[in-house]
Amino acid sequence: MLKIGIIGVGRIGKVHAEGISKYVKGAEVTAIADPFLDETGEQWAKSLGIQHISKDYRSILADTEIDAVLVCSSTDTHSQISLEAIKAGKHVFCEKPVDHNVEKIKEVMKAVQSSKYKYQVGFNRRFDHNFRSVKEAVAAGKIGTQHIIKITSRDPEAPPISYVKVSGGMFLDMTIHDFDMVRYLSGSEVVEVYAVGSVLVDPSIGKAGDIDTAIITMKLKNGAMAVIDNCRRASYGYDQRAEVFGSKGAVEIGNDTSSTTLLSTIDGVVAEKPLHFFLERYMQAYTTEIQEFVVAIENNTAVPVSVTDGLEPVIIGLAAKKSLDENRPVTIAEIKNTFGL
Repeated sequence: MLKIGIIGVGRIGKVHAEGISKYVKGAEVTAIADPFLDETGEQWAKSLGIQHISKDYRSILADTEIDAVLVCSSTDTHSQISLEAIKAGKHVFCEKPVDHNVEKIKEVMKAVQSSKYKYQVGFNRRFDHNFRSVKEAVAAGKIGTQHIIKITSRDPEAPPISYVKVSGGMFLDMTIHDFDMVRYLSGSEVVEVYAVGSVLVDPSIGKAGDIDTAIITMKLKNGAMAVIDNCRRASYGYDQRAEVFGSKGAVEIGNDTSSTTLLSTIDGVVAEKPLHFFLERYMQAYTTEIQEFVVAIENNTAVPVSVTDGLEPVIIGLAAKKSLDENRPVTIAEIKNTFGL
């Protein structure tokens, strides 16, 4: 039985703890650590059978019985805890992003490459049943040569300004998932980015130095083009759609809804709105990514989302930010050269 410690038990840490306890065979959460853990949190942990509870994550790293850790703490701690965990001899699952700083990601990459431990990055949409079906169709050649990839990603409501200020910006916080999806669905790499953006949802986001609405176009190494449209607020719910169009046809996915009910009357045709929150939309995906992490450890096989997969969307995000600031296309090579990659 693989023993797991979770570092950071905010919203996503709790999701993983509950998912592992209910659905992941061959693994159990034996310890959690969070500096902000209160009595309610302790009771929640004990209800899942978690006995080792601490406010200091180093207690998990020092526990020789723990095989793997899930880094679910704040983004600014991800790379440092990752390095400490690898040094302590733990397999690591790290929520995205590994870091906003490319040099710090490079440090983690070096540590992973020189160790025997598995390191997986938490890009959960790769494990969603809808996106996987598109990936499988494209990989099987069903749509022929790729021409255009379209991704729509819109949140039901904007995050608090306190979060916006520390998020790293829209491209490295929200759009980073879509950059990863372009790579995942196409099986190719982005070579050039052009981004336009504006503040249309909340003026406070602009005052905080960010945007809330954007369109990003990309050229891919395989010759295809990609378009992402983002907005921090969609009044009708969590809007997640994608299409890959090619020489033989197209494959697309729509939004998940609470039911497939379609009411048709003289007044019109009414369907369910998309699920309102990302946890509802991707709960299955969060469980599946941990299941595959556990399998990679048990079988000593490659993890499905590597530290390199964690780096590339950050590079694309930095290119998008530079494009927005300078109003010009920016190549990925330009950004990578800056960091000696």
